[in-house]
Amino acid sequence: MTQQPIRIVIAGGGTAGWMTAAAMSRTLGRTAHVTLVESDMIGTVGVGESTIPPLVNYLRLLNIPEPDFMRATHATFKLGIQFDNWRVPGESYFHSFGGTGKDHWTAGFQHFWMEGKARGHDVSYDEYCTELVAARESRFAHLPDGRLNYAFQLDATAFARFLRGIAEGEGTQRVEGKIAHVEMDGESGDVAALTLESGTRIEGDLFIDCTGFRALIMGQALHIGYDDWTHWLPCDSAIAVQTSSVRPAVPYTRAMAHDAGWQWRIPLQHRVGNGIVYCSRYLDHDAAEERLLGNIEGETTTKTNRLRFVTGARRKQWHRNCVAIGLSSGFMEPLESTSIHLIQRAIMRVIRMLPAGRVSERDEAEFNAQQMQDMEQIRDFLILHYKATDRRDSAFWRHCASMEIPDSLAHKIALFRETGRVFRTNEELFVENSWIQVMMGQGIMPQSHHPVAGKLSDRELEHLLRGLRETVAKTVGSLPAHADYVAKYCGAQEAEAA
Repeated sequence: MTQQPIRIVIAGGGTAGWMTAAAMSRTLGRTAHVTLVESDMIGTVGVGESTIPPLVNYLRLLNIPEPDFMRATHATFKLGIQFDNWRVPGESYFHSFGGTGKDHWTAGFQHFWMEGKARGHDVSYDEYCTELVAARESRFAHLPDGRLNYAFQLDATAFARFLRGIAEGEGTQRVEGKIAHVEMDGESGDVAALTLESGTRIEGDLFIDCTGFRALIMGQALHIGYDDWTHWLPCDSAIAVQTSSVRPAVPYTRAMAHDAGWQWRIPLQHRVGNGIVYCSRYLDHDAAEERLLGNIEGETTTKTNRLRFVTGARRKQWHRNCVAIGLSSGFMEPLESTSIHLIQRAIMRVIRMLPAGRVSERDEAEFNAQQMQDMEQIRDFLILHYKATDRRDSAFWRHCASMEIPDSLAHKIALFRETGRVFRTNEELFVENSWIQVMMGQGIMPQSHHPVAGKLSDRELEHLLRGLRETVAKTVGSLPAHADYVAKYCGAQEAEAA
């Protein structure tokens, strides 16, 4: 007997909704019937312009040609994030997507670098990372062996539009209209249907809540609570604005700390995305907007867009026959560009756990545990940027420096400070080198390192360190300018002009 296709109803569009629709319709084919409900009258946040490397895998899994995607979204490449003024004003460091040096099975490269430092080598840790040096010199190209780890800086609104074309081409049905009511099944407690203001009723077997901060299904209809993490991540507001480009796009995002939060700058092919993130207890909205507009380059091309948010997580992200994806599931402030990644992780997990009939409670519990673990690990990494600081020049930074932090983060900091070690657990998003770069960038330096590094003679250690630096320099020296490579590989402006 042929099983009927599962009816999947996605509530809401935007990046979350259309990423979900594109992945499900292309992956599941005739085994699912995908409907997406959205209203042109409801705006989307649409400021998530900076991404991290797992998005490359999303494109590959869906067989989306990278140049087509980049051309449609005016994307540039991203090799990491430059952090300005975080440890102290006037100082910068870089969190790159690449590995640094070469690890040994007994100990990571940082231990050999620290041994060199103890013997008088004064070359920065940065010089051993290809992605970091390439970003600093604004160079990029795809390498034959895939050695360069990268992500994208993109137009999020254009990304949603691009994915909509893919999803509808694969059979997703889009229904225009505002959701007026979420109908519940009185016997099972499941979601039965969505009723639109027009009176249209849309039934489904599995509902995906992509309604953003409103969380119409998971929050309002199913009453799943929300854990507020603002006692650790106090920023609660953001203002975004777009400006014209005044210089060639660099392959990295900038995060510039100020006395009540930070400011972003994200260069695309056709414009620059700018925004200020701040805590409204320490900076009022008008002053924040004035500060943002006083620290931009180029002419503004849009009006400012003000956002309020509560950093935290929905206590359940799968409940009965509903899954929350995107902002309805929680919000990690955009400091490390993780929003689109969390959407992607949720989509892939839902597809892997797709129910054949009724939802398994064990699938639901496993999904929730894995999603929460992802969010807590990202939360800890974000807190690190605020907690590990020498800034005491404002009430905001004094609060951050003195706040209590989760035990999981306190352990990680103490371990690195005492031994130079970092351990990645349970496939967490940020690898050891990410933690090392940020901890050292924020001023946490190890008090000791692995004794195996002392096994090398002065000559052997010098040969190792010099060889690694020379390899990085040679690789980066062979790369073209980032802007030139983008123009040739996926130039959106040239395609439009043609």
